[in-house]
Amino acid sequence: MNDDAADAARDAAPGSDTSTARFGADFLAQLAAYGTELSSEEAAAVAALPSGSAILLIHRGPGAGSRFLLDADVAVAGRHPDADVFLDDVTVSRRHAEFQRRGTVFTVRDLGSLNGTYVGGKLVDSATLEDGEDVQVGKFRLTFYASRLDLPEVEH
Repeated sequence: MNDDAADAARDAAPGSDTSTARFGADFLAQLAAYGTELSSEEAAAVAALPSGSAILLIHRGPGAGSRFLLDADVAVAGRHPDADVFLDDVTVSRRHAEFQRRGTVFTVRDLGSLNGTYVGGKLVDSATLEDGEDVQVGKFRLTFYASRLDLPEVEH
């Protein structure tokens, strides 16, 4: 049995306090209805990002207001304490999703989680992230912001 299968077996064990809780479509719809506004501190953190990096801001769920810098080629999000993006809630699998960087482009890939990974409100296996896009991992709604230096110039 590989590590992912062993994690899935442990996550699925009935009565286990480490199992992942499942939630329904109505809960996802409620979470998607909330708007995203940046505080001045969050806006300053986004503005200060160096080229090739990005930030995830938790706007909904436990730990709202937390920030995670994406400055490595791979960052794992999950409930495991060693996760790069530690999301401590039973709706999150131990190794839930992986954020990958290729140059200045970031993608998210679901790692076979129980509740799935949503980008822009849609269930995805993998998706390229756009600036300001929401990523749903369990009860957490994270908003992805790329470095301002890496965004395309807007012509006026």
